[in-house]
Amino acid sequence: MTKNKNNQPVWKTRIKKNVSSLFQNVGGSIDVDRRLYKEDIIGSIVHVEMLFKQKIIPFKIKNKIVFGLQKINNEISKRKFKFDKKYEDIHMNIEKRLFEIIGDDAGYIHTGRSRNDQVITDLKIWIKSANREINAQLDKIIKTTLKIAEKNIETVMPGFTHLKNAQPISLAHYFMVYIEMFTRDKKRFNNNLEILNESPLGVAALAGTSFNIDRNYSAKKLGFKYLTNNSIDTVSDRDFVLDFLYCISVCSIHISRIAEELIIWNSDGFKLVHLSDKIVTGSSIMPQKKNPDLLEYVRGKTGTTVGNLFSMLTILKGLPLSYFKDLQDDKEIVFKSHDTIVNCLKILNEVLKNIKPDKKELYKLADASFITATDFADYLVKYHSMSFRKAYQKTAEVVNFAEKKKKKLKDLKIDELRKIEPKLTINVLKVFDLKNSINSKKSYGGTSFENIKRMILKYKKSK
Repeated sequence: MTKNKNNQPVWKTRIKKNVSSLFQNVGGSIDVDRRLYKEDIIGSIVHVEMLFKQKIIPFKIKNKIVFGLQKINNEISKRKFKFDKKYEDIHMNIEKRLFEIIGDDAGYIHTGRSRNDQVITDLKIWIKSANREINAQLDKIIKTTLKIAEKNIETVMPGFTHLKNAQPISLAHYFMVYIEMFTRDKKRFNNNLEILNESPLGVAALAGTSFNIDRNYSAKKLGFKYLTNNSIDTVSDRDFVLDFLYCISVCSIHISRIAEELIIWNSDGFKLVHLSDKIVTGSSIMPQKKNPDLLEYVRGKTGTTVGNLFSMLTILKGLPLSYFKDLQDDKEIVFKSHDTIVNCLKILNEVLKNIKPDKKELYKLADASFITATDFADYLVKYHSMSFRKAYQKTAEVVNFAEKKKKKLKDLKIDELRKIEPKLTINVLKVFDLKNSINSKKSYGGTSFENIKRMILKYKKSK
């Protein structure tokens, strides 16, 4: 490799004519992949240390290269580094600057590797860090949600199916649904970390290398547990990108569902939660408005993350082996999805810190319908030896009667109930009490107050 005296791309010896400005604009990725500079420098330092260990390059050259790379890292960190589109990407920009700093000895840095394995190594290291960052944000949301749950264990609300009142539940139980969602998200991101634990470095362009490299040494130094097994597959593989984008997409969908729920609950039709002025916006024409724009924002961003997943799937769907320029788009897609999910998680956490459930409205809505009907049917099964289907029919008769009389179930008299089922005693009336109904759901995972307390404790201990 030459010193690159004319400040030209390294392939200038082979490609005689200057690249067109149009291709330079679309062919370069430096505006996107400059974010990988730390990973690229770390990977390069480990690579040359391995080359020295294997006696492929001498100690003096190794030290000069490491010195140059550390200087470049410092320049980029302090924003004193000049990125040039002429050199396409972060890898060649760094290498070009290394030549300027240490001269011809910079040419040894690329011994036994290619940009193909280099970029995958960089991206895998970056995504590993991104997974941990996302999980840290998820931990914050789980912590915030636990605080809401602790304050609302005995807050009564209706559980919904089809957005219709179904059975009475605790508001804490409802909010802890989100904890379950985000805990599954964390597991997915942790699984993604495990999948990312195969080091690509050392497979070179696609066939491996004839140099006596030590891939295990490089993998260990870079924090990988294993090596990839097939050089062609390694440079072709973007499954780890799909996995990461999928994890983000599912997490985004969870955020969107929560956002939609809170938007509905905050609407004038429900009035079940109040949003602080810190997290609402006004109208340009209607002075009274307080709009849940932040919730609408995170709901809308789900389209971006899911769209990014489908973009990557589409890029890969008809791609032959091994490396193609199409794959260059992976980094922009990954970065955009990462930035979007981190931002949305921060916004959601801020929203959750600034909502206030309206306990009276929640109770009022739960008390407004025949929400304890199932409890009555269960009572008939347990204490009057009925099959559930017969009990269901009897209960439907009771509900029809109450509806006709424009009464709530809890307002029915024992004499009225006995007209439908003569065996009933005064004890049956307790089944229509909302809190009694909630506390009766003691099966594991149910909404009883004791269950919720135990579950909150379980999550606190798992931190």
